[in-house]
Amino acid sequence: MTSALVHSLRIDLDSAAYSVTTLTELWGVNAEAALHRNERVPALRALAARRRDHGPEASATLATLFVLGLAVSRDDLATALPTLGVDGAIDLGLVELTGDEARPLLDLRPYSFVDAHGAGSWWIASDLGELALGRPLSEEHVLGVGGASVTLSGLMMQDPVGSVLDLGTGCGIQALHAARHATRVVATDISTRALELAALNAQLNSISNIEFRHGSLFEPVRGERFDQIVSNPPFVITPRAEGVPAYEYRDGGMEGDALVEAVLRGVAAHLNPGGVAQMLGNWEYRVGNDAFRRVGGWLDGTGLDAWVIERDTQDAAQYAETWIRDGGTQSGTPEFDRLYAAWLDDFEARRVTEVGFGYVTVRMPLAGSPTLRRLERLHGSLGANESGLGLHLSAVLRAHDWQSSRSDAEIAAAHLTVAQDVTEERHYWPGAEDPTAMMLRQGGGFGRSVRMDTALSGLVGASDGDLSVGAIVAAIAELMEVDFAELLAELMPRIRGLIDDGFLTAAD
Repeated sequence: MTSALVHSLRIDLDSAAYSVTTLTELWGVNAEAALHRNERVPALRALAARRRDHGPEASATLATLFVLGLAVSRDDLATALPTLGVDGAIDLGLVELTGDEARPLLDLRPYSFVDAHGAGSWWIASDLGELALGRPLSEEHVLGVGGASVTLSGLMMQDPVGSVLDLGTGCGIQALHAARHATRVVATDISTRALELAALNAQLNSISNIEFRHGSLFEPVRGERFDQIVSNPPFVITPRAEGVPAYEYRDGGMEGDALVEAVLRGVAAHLNPGGVAQMLGNWEYRVGNDAFRRVGGWLDGTGLDAWVIERDTQDAAQYAETWIRDGGTQSGTPEFDRLYAAWLDDFEARRVTEVGFGYVTVRMPLAGSPTLRRLERLHGSLGANESGLGLHLSAVLRAHDWQSSRSDAEIAAAHLTVAQDVTEERHYWPGAEDPTAMMLRQGGGFGRSVRMDTALSGLVGASDGDLSVGAIVAAIAELMEVDFAELLAELMPRIRGLIDDGFLTAAD
């Protein structure tokens, strides 16, 4: 019965052209931006104007109900969902009737993306947000597609694999993405409601290679290994104090950043050789203890290659404010102040000054000891680059494997080319013949920049695949009248670094 209802809903959403493009056309880019700020008045005004000009439209009815979270008339809903019908929408738990009005019980909105397989679009159901509810969220709230979800899906490596584990699936968005490049996906969550909504989303979007399991962390997959693990875990640092809401979608029930530590320490037992795990996380900066030193300690003894990238930090007070508001509690209220004090007390007890946020990629080596331990801070906006980081990470990990498995002599014999997204920038004093600064800039990936001297600039400029590294360095050494062996030894670590970061690639 449920499958038939979901099929009917899919037909109606298709018929209504209920898509991201359609919604933006309905209310315009400014109203769309306002919705991202949790303000719906501009969208409501735009929909009212359309209704005056065009009458009731199925897409507008669905957007009012499921995106703006407002009631619509029973007749308008029946028109918008002719195959499913109002009774079917009630049976699916989408709406409830109050007189002649249908009120939403779920958020159901379109979602679009581009990945290695091309453009795609889905419909994603989740719980209503505080804008629709008009009150703080419940602790059992199932979050839809948010900023962190989009970040992780863009970070996800998309190489074809046999099996993927989505740890803490929530509404299922990462499992849906993984299903595009995996033979099978196992999605777990401690929330029964989250699993129900995730299963609905898989069925609604005709995705059948996902298995859903209930349980905490790795309990549902004890003894199993996977080619890939992805996780947007409930990493938000929350006081373990009476009266502080413990939201299932963001609070792992552990003190401080222990949940992130537990996941990092646990993945090694569930990765196949060559398998990769990717996750988002928070880590605490404590007085006298750098956060990266602590994160590095979590990785010690795991036997994993590791690459940790911190993207931002917040001081303790800002962090508390962010997550109290995230739960729907408004500033300037007694409840906000009470929660604020609880958060600051919790941080003070562990002498926390800041909280870092970032990406973690770890890998089980195919054989032998780990060759990669990289912890770095890359703060600032990546813009559109963030959506394609998964492809970049896959490429640079392959590049790291290539260079780390070769001796300096083998690198010198190799032929390299400059990546297509790399440009060179030179700065001159007015009237000067020689540049005062030379920079390599990366257009994709993390948008890195590297300062160059004359020798490195000459090497990069000549790296078109025709000559070996050694031959290029020999020519530069002759021009600069320096010893070839000494120059090659000086440049070699920088050459390896440019390969690791994706500036140079092997031509052979």
